[in-house]
Parts: sequence; C-alpha cells; structure tokens
Amino acid sequence: MRGTGFLAIWSDVEAHDLTDYRHWLTREHTTERVTTKGFLASRVFRAARDDIRRFFILYELETPEVLDGEAYLARLNAPTPWSQRIMPKLGNFMRGGGVMIARAGRGEGASIVALRIETLPKYPQGLAQALVACDGVAAVQIGATDEARTSVPTAEKGMRKNEGFFAGLLLIEALDVASLQAALQRASELAPDVMAGASEPEVYQSIFALDARIADFG
Repeated sequence: MRGTGFLAIWSDVEAHDLTDYRHWLTREHTTERVTTKGFLASRVFRAARDDIRRFFILYELETPEVLDGEAYLARLNAPTPWSQRIMPKLGNFMRGGGVMIARAGRGEGASIVALRIETLPKYPQGLAQALVACDGVAAVQIGATDEARTSVPTAEKGMRKNEGFFAGLLLIEALDVASLQAALQRASELAPDVMAGASEPEVYQSIFALDARIADFG
C-alpha cells in the first residue's frame, strides 16, 4: 500500500444474490470507488469456507481525510441504482477506516486474515515486524480506525443496518493458510491483549483487485 489511509468492509451475501453482488463489485462499484479522488486501490477477498459467502474489501486511501472528504461523501450521497439494490441485502455489515499505523513486509499474499481489534498494540511497528518475520508471511499492516470520519451520516449508510465500530485492523498476508495459522499463534503470544478481543480469525482468499492507475476512467 502506498497511502496512509484505509477503509475496510466486511459483509455476507445470500446465495441467490451472489452473482449480482460479484458483478456489481467487479463491473461497477470498485471502479466507482477507485476513480474517486483520494482512492488508490481496491482489493476484494472471499472467506475460504463453503458454508457462508463472506467478503472482505480493503481500500487504499491517500490519507484518512479522504473518508469524510468532499469527493467521497458526494459518492456516498448519490448511490447508483445498482448500489441501491445491493446495499440493503448485505448481512453482518462492518465498515471502518482510518490511518495505517504500522506496516512491514513487501508485496501481497493470496491468503489473509483481516482481524477487527478492540485494543491497539502498544508498539504496533514492533508487532508488525515480528509477525512478518514468520515463515511464509508476506506483509502485515495495522490500522487505527477513525470513528468520526467513518460514521458521517450518508444516503448509502442509511440503506444498511447498524455497522458497529471497531478500534483497529490487523491484516496478515501470507503465501498459504498454514503460514497464516502460525502467524496468528505468534500474534497471540506477543500481543495477548490485542488478540483476546479480536474478531474470529477468518481466512480469506484474494479474488479481485483494481488499482486506480489501471481503472477504466472512460
């Protein structure tokens, strides 16, 4: 990631809405987002399990100020007809953004865990460096959520149920699931207070990515 800001989104989709949702994401929504001023890239992941259709989206932002900036709020207050159809159908919706406070490693891993955390680590860069040293781990990022910027009322937010709030994001990217599991165990040893209140360590696989530099601006 090049920017200092992030936006993280989790949601569940019903089986009968899956095709429509995936087409919406890849054919309209992510392009709309990364062509908004301040958005640099979008990455979409799906939970690696068969009993649920859970997705995680990570947006890379130039700065956290993009979250309540004029350009993005204009988008959120003018949702497309397709977005108006999709948004009310998304279950277990969680959304939060802010500033990345630590990064370590290089590149992107195909398998990730994206944990919502309630306690930020005392030494985030040290934790990131320790985790990226684990075998098979490509990158680690830790973000602090900005509740004020994330919770601005908009037309799009009004179409969804309560989103909740989480203090931060712990993102671990690895070459395979076994490496992820080992890194999670290491995280529990190094930062038990952080991991104790974290969300379920769901494993996700990358399914789509779009960078603003190659998005279709036409």
